Amino acid sequence: MTATYTFDVFSSLDGYGSAGGNWTGYWGKQGPELLDHRLALYREEQRMVFGANTYRAFAQMLASSTEESEVRDPWVTRMRSLPATVVSSTLKEPLDWPDANVVSGDAVDVVARLKEESEMPLRSHGSLAMNRALMAAGLVDSVQVTLFPVITGQTGASPIFQGAADFDLELLEHRTLDGHIQELTYRPTLHV
Repeated sequence: MTATYTFDVFSSLDGYGSAGGNWTGYWGKQGPELLDHRLALYREEQRMVFGANTYRAFAQMLASSTEESEVRDPWVTRMRSLPATVVSSTLKEPLDWPDANVVSGDAVDVVARLKEESEMPLRSHGSLAMNRALMAAGLVDSVQVTLFPVITGQTGASPIFQGAADFDLELLEHRTLDGHIQELTYRPTLHV
């Protein structure tokens, strides 16, 4: 049995995964429906897969946050409690993540092996360059984009699909959260 792999990403309308300036991780638009839905998504048993840069960013954000900050929203705390694989040639164990291991090698090879061996679904939140490569290799079963109602033309950082191959997308699911946030789940197919 092959495990499914979901590339889960937050985006501004103009395709950025984050922004500088005074924008927050949710661009200040999160509400109770979004937060409850995210927690429900992460309640399911699954293995997280991160690239080294995303792991470092999460570890740094969590280490410098307080219990009251939005960085420690319940779904993020739950995500951190899930087993995780970090694909890296530079990081060494032990990691500051309760159940994480480091696997060195090409992310395409690592995730192909994980898909064959994992008894639970795989999910990656962020890790943009890694997930673009995994999509091009046909290893991503679904792309879940949470679209926030902002345009970050001046402060946008981390273009989600910059340099990606061309893909046709089949809409699998969609929902509106808190009246203004769109969650779109697609099955990607390399466009030939």
